[in-house]
Amino acid sequence: MTDVVNVCAILKARDVAATIAWYQAAGFELRGREPDLGAPTWCELARDGLVLHFLGGDETPWEGDPTFTGCFYVHPPKGVDAVHTQIAGAIHSEWGIEERPWGARELTLRDPNGYFITFTEPAT
Repeated sequence: MTDVVNVCAILKARDVAATIAWYQAAGFELRGREPDLGAPTWCELARDGLVLHFLGGDETPWEGDPTFTGCFYVHPPKGVDAVHTQIAGAIHSEWGIEERPWGARELTLRDPNGYFITFTEPAT
């Protein structure tokens, strides 16, 4: 884990507890949740410079289902292969590890809310 924050976002979650479980399986650190006991309505998760806050559906000012028309990119210091090994058997990858035409090796995951997280490194 790193203390450097490159990207921080606040997102809507269908189920905050399921979101916490998924992100922890993906190697994210749970840095906070509310309430501490019972069903959480908020959490903060972090990994490799990406910090994500999730709010339960009833806690947000945004109507409708969770949505984001993009991808969060993470640059893991130990590389994409290390992430792939870490999540093997726990999380299905949407695609990857792939060599991309723009000179990157990428592994992309889709969380339970539909958000994409791409772990990337320069292709060699």
